Amino acid sequence: MAGSRMKLELSKVVQGRCRLGQLKEIGRMGQHSLDIPGCLLYTHLGTVPHLTQDTLHTLSSLPTVTQVTLSNIAEHQEVLDEFKGGFKTFAGLHDTVLYCSLHDSAAHRPTGHTTNKTVSVWGSGGRIELTVAKFMALQRMVQPDWYQAMADGETWQTGTSRKRVRKSVDRSLAHLDECLLVHQKSQELDGVSVFGVVEGGDILEERLCSARETAKRPVAGFCLDGFQTGAMDQALRSQLIAAVTEELPEDKPRLLQGVGRPDEVLACVEAGVDLFEGFFPFQATERGCALCFRFDVTPDPESAVSDEERHAAGEMQPNGDLHCDDQTHMTRFEMDLKDKRHQDDFRPLVEGCGCYCCRNHQRAYVHHLLVTNELLAGVLLMMHNTSHYHSFFRAVREALANDKMDLLRRRVLGTLTE
Repeated sequence: MAGSRMKLELSKVVQGRCRLGQLKEIGRMGQHSLDIPGCLLYTHLGTVPHLTQDTLHTLSSLPTVTQVTLSNIAEHQEVLDEFKGGFKTFAGLHDTVLYCSLHDSAAHRPTGHTTNKTVSVWGSGGRIELTVAKFMALQRMVQPDWYQAMADGETWQTGTSRKRVRKSVDRSLAHLDECLLVHQKSQELDGVSVFGVVEGGDILEERLCSARETAKRPVAGFCLDGFQTGAMDQALRSQLIAAVTEELPEDKPRLLQGVGRPDEVLACVEAGVDLFEGFFPFQATERGCALCFRFDVTPDPESAVSDEERHAAGEMQPNGDLHCDDQTHMTRFEMDLKDKRHQDDFRPLVEGCGCYCCRNHQRAYVHHLLVTNELLAGVLLMMHNTSHYHSFFRAVREALANDKMDLLRRRVLGTLTE
């Protein structure tokens, strides 16, 4: 299996699909583990946006897996080739597992630039076309602990023809076979895991074909592509994911790309997803927003506040859209701290939150930083949003362990009464 020693140990499966467990022996030396359901640490070129490494590590319970993307790295190929020490050393990353994906789910990317032999990624300098040979040369330079195989993932748009979807599935399988062949001959990638990519758009038969064929290859896990927010409604997404995961081996992890909104995360966990990308806190931060959704299923009755009261107090945004399909728009799970109503609000961003921002600053201060375009605003918001989001995943695991997923879903959606 493409040099992998990665092991998935399940401790509980709820309703036949929700999986609780741990991904063990990850990393080249096999010294790391990752709880599932879980999410990866989102970065730009190995750095969490707005945060230095020292600032980042003041946060507790960070995931052990750091995600980087070829869309950011590809334009620095010459530098990495000359450096020769791998991306972790180049970026000063220590004691983490490095996962390299193809695209950045938080960034817009144009479509219509794939061929039978190439895919395109988009960096700050524009489009970069990758053949399998160039893709694998980049992986040898990056030297990740695991990476996503090259795939044609441009069939997520509504109305894509069945012919185009089938072509995407066939191309992705061909790319995977080529990647595995080169991988097995590359000494630099010894001990590195490869994740195959399941494509198929919104067509069930193509999804099942892609899942079955990808599962036949010697991969360590699976990336479920084309399900991102805006690609399809949640009911269809859950139906397709549930069908796909039925075709995948139980002992290998499933990583979902492009989904980060809390309500969608819960639905996808219930459909059988193990891992998610961690871009949602960054998106909220860029909007000048703080994540404020609740995920406590056993709250302190003395401090209980109804969701109606929180709406009235501005802790949950009435203009946030639960069904918004555009990832650039604010959701109901965050509050807009640029709003003038926060200019004299001296409460923490979220009552009871233990992050540095909530322990030391008020909404009014962050509002002031935002309206005056101070760089510290992004730092404080990213600290809070990263902490809040990863605490949410811890709550998901606890809810699964204690059979409280229904309570958690109702709490996150704001329908649980005290």
